[in-house]
Amino acid sequence: MHVPDMRKNLVSGFLLNKAWFNQNIGANLYTITKNGIFIGKGYATDGMFKLNVDLNKNSPSVYYVCDFNIWHARLCHVGKKSMFNLSNVRLIPKFNNNNNNIEKCEFCSQAKITKTSHKSVIRESEPLDLIHSDICELDGTLTRNGKRYFITFIDDCSDYTVVYLIKNKSEALDMIKIFVTEIENQFSKKIKRLRSDRGTKYDSILCNEFYKQRGIIHETTAPYSPEMNGKAERKNRTLTELVVASMLHSGAASHWWGEIILTVCYVLNRIPKANNVVSPYEILKKRQPNLSYLRTWGCLAYVRIPDPKRVKLASRAYECVFIGYAANSKAYRFFDLNAKVTIESVDADFYEDKFPFKSRNSGGNESTNSGGTESSHIPVIRNFESNKEIELRRSKRVRVPKDYGPDYSVYSLEEDPTSLQDVLSSLDADLWQEAINDEMESLESNGTWHLVELPPGCKPIGCKWILKKKLKPDGTVDKYKARLVAKGFRQRENIDFFDTFSPVTRITSIRVLFSIAAIYNLKVHQMDVKTAFLNGDLEEEIYMEQPEGFVIHGQEHKICKLDKSLYAGTELHRSVWGHVPAQCFLKLQLIYYMHTL
Repeated sequence: MHVPDMRKNLVSGFLLNKAWFNQNIGANLYTITKNGIFIGKGYATDGMFKLNVDLNKNSPSVYYVCDFNIWHARLCHVGKKSMFNLSNVRLIPKFNNNNNNIEKCEFCSQAKITKTSHKSVIRESEPLDLIHSDICELDGTLTRNGKRYFITFIDDCSDYTVVYLIKNKSEALDMIKIFVTEIENQFSKKIKRLRSDRGTKYDSILCNEFYKQRGIIHETTAPYSPEMNGKAERKNRTLTELVVASMLHSGAASHWWGEIILTVCYVLNRIPKANNVVSPYEILKKRQPNLSYLRTWGCLAYVRIPDPKRVKLASRAYECVFIGYAANSKAYRFFDLNAKVTIESVDADFYEDKFPFKSRNSGGNESTNSGGTESSHIPVIRNFESNKEIELRRSKRVRVPKDYGPDYSVYSLEEDPTSLQDVLSSLDADLWQEAINDEMESLESNGTWHLVELPPGCKPIGCKWILKKKLKPDGTVDKYKARLVAKGFRQRENIDFFDTFSPVTRITSIRVLFSIAAIYNLKVHQMDVKTAFLNGDLEEEIYMEQPEGFVIHGQEHKICKLDKSLYAGTELHRSVWGHVPAQCFLKLQLIYYMHTL
């Protein structure tokens, strides 16, 4: 029967039974097998069973659950032999054995190309009898958390691997202690031997004392003979190749390698090697792993917003990127593209054919252009200083941090960057870039300046970026703040200016306000006017050089004629900010005085 408006394809259970397919129904689950081979499954929904079975047109008598390339990406680009091995043991769906219908993965070709192959080695040992370990780095590239190296621990018998990310090689002993304690406790077996290279990170006095206490024999390779610890060296290569393949496939930036390598290690532990039928996970834990929940790294995912945070007239999901599996919970890990935070959840819809890092700038280094300008993504660094400028006298008085009393806590992070070069080379470059672009967009939307030719006899003043991390009351970073200020300290009093203004609130006025509110039972509402100084027009004629990093291409010789006022930066600007943001301190004072009243 032909029904043009029907939006679903129906399958006849009677005809499947007639074609000798076995059908099992129970607990809202529907499975199909034929001749002992798993064909597909379905779940009860809307009064029917929704199947994930697609008919292969080239072979009408065989059904396939999923495309070979999708599972190849889900398994972090492992080899074809391993995939067919998984298919034979029914860990993943059945594929067609005709290699002509399988497309060659170009990402694997780029990541795994080699000169010659190596012979396989048959190892005979019991689990945890011998552990191979090594430390490796990826061209000195740091992860988003500042980790430079990864250390591996590989069981010789099962090939089960544990990977830790570390900042320095000196952390090797701490990782060894954590691994030995955890692995022996989980599997109720003792580690007998640990094999590594001759690096001092494994052969220090403290390490040798730990080996003696735990009864572990430390085996080292001969000098300049890394092949003696070949299992660890080959594992490093395997991990690196799969990291590069997944990175190319997803379009992620290089600083995501830490998340990728943890995901690759997680997957490799759950799939058999090419010459084996059982996985390392199954050898140690005595049960077959479930691979149905695996997803492609870096794919688009929409994560359900929890009920307390949901707004009725808004999207019910976060737009995220899938970045791995949670270590100590049954959940996925995601990177929120808007909030720039990592979250864990099980309620998500995956789109494994879409990769947000490819469509965004540099695979996670998102930055947006300021609207209506010809500004460049790459800052143009120029030297605005002149040898003829006046050298200011600096105070020699030692500055002592102000004490606000026991009711206030001062949180001090690392020093804020002092130049645009520092922020663009830091780990938080994308967040700083977003703050800088937001400031430029605010200045341009308010018509702060326009480009003109410098009139004869005039000298423009410079400008500078003031960069600051705004803190929450608990000391964590609230936001990244960038402010463009004019170098007002280059101007001379009674020549370039006559009056200075600093509109601030006296604490006495705040006390009077709260006293009146308490007497008359009034509500006090606090508000902030963003870039309030841009609301006034500038009558004076002031010329300023173009901001660093936003010099218009082709108009480098022009300067900015100010139409609105800008902050005038001084040499004491950073000392005025102090360790506690003024706005945060004012809020704490208001709460304190309201409690007193």
